[in-house]
Amino acid sequence: MTTTHTRTAHTRTAHTRTAHTPLPIAPEVLVRLRDTDDAGRPCVPFVDDEGGDPLRCCLRPVAPGERIALVSYAPLRRWAAETGAEPGAYDEQGPVFIHADPCAGPAEEPGGYPFSRAGALRTVRRYSADGHIVGGRLLEIPEDEERGFDAAFDEAFADPRVALVHVRAVEYGCFHFEVRRQGTA
Repeated sequence: MTTTHTRTAHTRTAHTRTAHTPLPIAPEVLVRLRDTDDAGRPCVPFVDDEGGDPLRCCLRPVAPGERIALVSYAPLRRWAAETGAEPGAYDEQGPVFIHADPCAGPAEEPGGYPFSRAGALRTVRRYSADGHIVGGRLLEIPEDEERGFDAAFDEAFADPRVALVHVRAVEYGCFHFEVRRQGTA
């Protein structure tokens, strides 16, 4: 079963063999970020010789030699623009890696949650439909990575106020991906 989410006129393919659907940055947002990022800076592409950093356009690590860009991204602001939410002071932006040129997005059947590594620390931040933080938790990814994320998302969405969850790296605060309540675009 393939799960997709529609944003504006584009469809984002998401990871499909997990209980919850991790979403990449939407293609129409990537077009804008490849010009000017959410901090108002022009995109400055470069070739990554080492690889390994997480790409938020296709939810996989950078391969050595790929042309990428580090841009400032405001995920809650972008979601709020779609939904009419007013996040106010909860609107934050931070660095994310994206391909400098359009890519195919996530693999059709990647399985698992992106950027998941046992022992890594993640914040699982919960937002209400109006864009305000309604809680969160620290997740140390267990050996059974998928089960650990599933439990964190199940816990988040057990609160009926939660519409959206952001996963971030603790070390750098970087946004990794978002998960939306089932049945919402």
